[in-house]
Amino acid sequence: MTAAPDGLPPLAALETARLDWRRDDTGEEAPRSADFDDVYFSRHDGRAETEHVFLDGNRLPERFAGWQERRPFVIGETGFGTGLNMLCAWACFDAHAAAGARLHLVSTEKFPLRREDLARALAIWPDLVSRAEALVAQWPEPVAGVHRLGLGPRVTLDLHFGDAAERLALLDGRVDAWFLDGFAPSKNPAMWQPELFDAMAARSRPGATFATFTCAGVVKRGLKAAGFAWRKVPGFGRKREMLAGEIDAPPEDRRRTATPWFTPLPARPVQHVAVIGAGIAGAGVAAALAERGLAVTLLDREGPGAGGSGNAQGALYVKLAAETNPQSRVYLAGLLHSRRWLSRLDPGQSLWSPCGVLQLALGEKEPARQARFLARHPLPSGVVEGVSAGQAAERAGVETGAPALDYPAAGWVRPDALCWRLAETPGVAFRQAEVTRLEATREGWHLLLGDGTTLDADQVVIATAALANRFAQTSALPLQPVRGQVSRLHLPRDTPGLGRVVCAGGYVPPALSGWLTFGATFSPNDADGEVRESDHDANLAEFARTLPAYVAALREAGADLTRSGLEGRAGVRAASPDKTPYAGPVPDAEAWREAYAGLARDATRIPDIPGRHHAGLWISTAHGSRGLASAPLCAELLASMICDEPLPLEQPLVDHLHPGRRLIRDLMQGKHESASARGVGNSS
Repeated sequence: MTAAPDGLPPLAALETARLDWRRDDTGEEAPRSADFDDVYFSRHDGRAETEHVFLDGNRLPERFAGWQERRPFVIGETGFGTGLNMLCAWACFDAHAAAGARLHLVSTEKFPLRREDLARALAIWPDLVSRAEALVAQWPEPVAGVHRLGLGPRVTLDLHFGDAAERLALLDGRVDAWFLDGFAPSKNPAMWQPELFDAMAARSRPGATFATFTCAGVVKRGLKAAGFAWRKVPGFGRKREMLAGEIDAPPEDRRRTATPWFTPLPARPVQHVAVIGAGIAGAGVAAALAERGLAVTLLDREGPGAGGSGNAQGALYVKLAAETNPQSRVYLAGLLHSRRWLSRLDPGQSLWSPCGVLQLALGEKEPARQARFLARHPLPSGVVEGVSAGQAAERAGVETGAPALDYPAAGWVRPDALCWRLAETPGVAFRQAEVTRLEATREGWHLLLGDGTTLDADQVVIATAALANRFAQTSALPLQPVRGQVSRLHLPRDTPGLGRVVCAGGYVPPALSGWLTFGATFSPNDADGEVRESDHDANLAEFARTLPAYVAALREAGADLTRSGLEGRAGVRAASPDKTPYAGPVPDAEAWREAYAGLARDATRIPDIPGRHHAGLWISTAHGSRGLASAPLCAELLASMICDEPLPLEQPLVDHLHPGRRLIRDLMQGKHESASARGVGNSS
């Protein structure tokens, strides 16, 4: 695949592995790659080989037993295959690591298995059944990118689908032990290239170890050139020797030479985090941090889900651009992540429904835009596919009158109830209070509250939507309040229902508890929370334009589709100027303006000065109307940054979300005034 301008591959389906199931020398069936003519493992001794080569070769039992760090132990792997190596590492971790320790697995795979092949391959190992089931249940669609899976309370797996060297070059994180796996160099020489070893070295922590089954000369030379010391050790079975070793002094990460302002912050000790704002963004961060063993105080002046996240029902959806861009990549990754995250959080689906979303091709331009999107982004049908008007009607359960893009992994969520569920995560203490000021201290942060009391925390996350730039430290971040009102209709008995969320200018999900929700209006620079009759009229008009046949059926069934028959709720969302969320560390705006002032004269002259930030201060905001697809992934991103873990997005996308991106853009364009001076973000 040809890389896009941002250095990432196109949004497209990956080729899945083609397997032959052949009998090995024991007479038992084992999976074999039809493309590389090599086995994934021997059914007879594959488990024992994994333990000898990768677990013992990296001294994992003893290292797990002695692990005392608050951050997780990180294993990197260059070929996921069936996942046997990673499941064995997980079992070893459970057997040897202390109760408070955590494990983070990072693995690349260019040809992911189909879900059914994965399940069949791992069914061979009865003692790994429960772990295999957790993996198979969350197995992602074959889309290039990072797919984060929560395998257990203290085990995380990041699957990086794509070429191993390319994926590791985009990895934002560091590794303690490497499983250098994959088909033999003689079978798959394209993988065992200098770029792979260089990427491994650059993503290693000092003292990181590696182990591999092969002693091929190309591997020894590549490892040595990248900075690894290797030695031959006894191999397994008929393989007399294998390689193991370490790297004491990994090379410096120079990827951000052209963007020094995005240089990651060094990790800081943390035990207690204050999260300001209890909507989806804030409650999601609070839960993610608490699951990592941190104490979290979640603060909100009203309560969980009281603001823009307070609707009874909202659409989990995205609208991907016809042209590949970083924003679409973030939202697609977010949609797929939210689907897996909700499945783990609420397997009974009391808070959500994966019913799918139809994005209708209404109007003059939308059909052509959708056609361009499908032509340029051949994604798996499990992610999105184009459907005819007839197919759309069949899936929606009502006449749509237009073709559509169907997102079967999308659906609807109960945001208000979800916020409460997240706020009740063990380790999260909710406190109803308004934070009026933040003061940095030597130990962390001092929060002044509206009732005159104070709170101290090691680190702080701001997630207060359009109010997030009300603090002195965040005043330079441009934010726009966007008012949105939904309308709700109580349905008569035996009313026809929807089978999908249907979107066009607004959205209409299937009814919930006898109520049909539709909307929402979109009013930029409006922070009024009162319900308006005029907005009910606007929602009714959009509903009738989107699904006229369904509206007619509702009227025939006796539904009161008038102002008087509707209830409503208005909320205020936040948007950034480029409509991408802010998620990351808060920049020191004055320090940036001083350090990078020269960009206004010559944007090509980049000073070698890392960006200065307000240490221990983070933000997640500007999620707009698609927060259900972006906020949970951004919560994982912030939690991973705070806890010194590999990140759940590629480095260019991490930088795309950085809250300081607009500061740099303004400097390059000669704009120096703060957001508040320009009147952006003032919602009172």
